[in-house]
Amino acid sequence: MNNTPKGWPRISSALYYREANKMIGWLCDAFGFELRLKVEGDDGRIEHSELTYGDAMIMVGQERIGAAAARWGVELKSPLSVGGANTQGMMVHVDDVDAHCAQARAKGAKIVDEPSVHDYGEDYWADRSYGAVDPEGHFWWFTQRIRGS
Repeated sequence: MNNTPKGWPRISSALYYREANKMIGWLCDAFGFELRLKVEGDDGRIEHSELTYGDAMIMVGQERIGAAAARWGVELKSPLSVGGANTQGMMVHVDDVDAHCAQARAKGAKIVDEPSVHDYGEDYWADRSYGAVDPEGHFWWFTQRIRGS
């Protein structure tokens, strides 16, 4: 397998928001992402963005509904536009899950699963993790390895 381009992980995920520009700032403030690139189109619409967290990267874009979805033939929606439903969840490894949770809560994240230990047995690992939902309804799982590889 060839190496990925410099600065790019093997897999990146994209999230779509009604208010992508606002959510980029929120994700940086609440979850600790750093803005690497933001491409704005007409009327400040976010056409593409890249947010990093260590060596991870996500892309955040504006919803594409109706005529805006014609390019790919599929609508790209925020959970707000589909009754809060999610078809994916994001998992991020952090250094201090309790401090991360406190920061996310202070910035308005809805904590749906308080920090707790998830032990997969002596042959595997144990993590301390929590679940959160951002203001537009995307589900996030933050975890800290506490035992194992």
